[in-house]
Amino acid sequence: MAACVIRLLAFLVAIGVMVMKSSAQDDFDRPPIAYSLTEPDNPVARLQTAIDDGSVRLEFQEPYGYLKSVLTALEVPVASQMLVFSKTSLQRHRISPRTPRAIYFNDDVSIGYCRSGDAVEVAVADPQLGTVFYTLDQAPQDRPLFVRQTDNCLLCHGGSQTRGVPGHLVRSVYPDSTGQPMLASGSYRVDHATPLKHRWGGWYVTGTHGEQTHLGNLTYRTRPNGDGPGETTGLNVTDVTGRITSSGYLSPHSDLIALMTMEHQAGGHNVLIRAAYDVRSALYREDALNRELKEPEDHRWDSTNTILNSAADSLVKYFLFAGEAPLTAPLQGTSSFAAEFAARGPRDAAGRSLREFDLQTRLFRYPCSYLIYSDSFDALPADLRERFWAKLDDVLSGRNEGQEFVHLSGEDRAAIRAILAATKPGAPAKSWSALVTQ
Repeated sequence: MAACVIRLLAFLVAIGVMVMKSSAQDDFDRPPIAYSLTEPDNPVARLQTAIDDGSVRLEFQEPYGYLKSVLTALEVPVASQMLVFSKTSLQRHRISPRTPRAIYFNDDVSIGYCRSGDAVEVAVADPQLGTVFYTLDQAPQDRPLFVRQTDNCLLCHGGSQTRGVPGHLVRSVYPDSTGQPMLASGSYRVDHATPLKHRWGGWYVTGTHGEQTHLGNLTYRTRPNGDGPGETTGLNVTDVTGRITSSGYLSPHSDLIALMTMEHQAGGHNVLIRAAYDVRSALYREDALNRELKEPEDHRWDSTNTILNSAADSLVKYFLFAGEAPLTAPLQGTSSFAAEFAARGPRDAAGRSLREFDLQTRLFRYPCSYLIYSDSFDALPADLRERFWAKLDDVLSGRNEGQEFVHLSGEDRAAIRAILAATKPGAPAKSWSALVTQ
């Protein structure tokens, strides 16, 4: 009876997701987005072009298939490895607590790998389209082919959980002993605002975090009473040996610093593409309305201004880590991820970078998202970027002292302004240039 109930719940959830996805996809498959019909332009699409013309060759190497070669070609570091054992992907039949899926990422690309899997899974931030999904068959081929996926991936990655756009989804669940999420127990959508005690259910987590709790490294028979994991054997774990056969993976780590960085990044890309979609659609409607009513081409409607302001506000809040869950004890990872990530810069004349970690009371020392350097940010409509910089300047100058920004000290605000003035083309150079040498 219990198994029947679980299957029924899974079926009902799947039907609900399909309905939500269908509605959302109808929106972003229409102009000006035309998600499914538009040719992508992103690192994976460019890699495929290089494979097709013979300038790049992917090597198939047992037992990992194309994994190593893909990571190298897309400049995705092995140290970013995270291990998830909940059955929450296309290849759920390959995933279990003994055989987790490995995920690797850089600023734009995420790679999913299952042992003995049918395909390498890829999600990439496309500056115009949002997240684009691909699979690469794990079988030797003369010219391997990244196949774009839409409907299959958008069942989960194109609805309310991803802000209604093709996006990233990071979940924390209560997995049973097989890795199957216990749907009746609920789950959490995770970004930098999620308390640690609700994170990492269904994930392996290596690193130390003091007395702070989380849901990782454990399976569950029932949802624990209270607001935590219910036991301590999954806490402050520094080695996955004994839980899995780590020799089957490129690294023995599932570093908590990598996990926290990826969670911020996933939410950040979703905020970027939601803002871009909203503004591009508003400008498209405005252009049509101006033509229909014979208004000047540059006539700005109040409705467009409202959307521009809302989109810019959402970006500023997320990029400045408004609502970030505070740390109550220091964090320490187990891999080289933190050092490698921070080393990529860029830095100002004082050696400061938005990629520097804090790990004492918050994730980053200077809480402004490094995604401000991304192609997706640079591809935002010019009107939106202008509003963003103006609103960001209001916060960093102290003119906006809203409650959502009280976590930023005067020193934080001045440092972020100086770092951006020195390292980000397009920042308000005239008003910030004097800060470069401070």
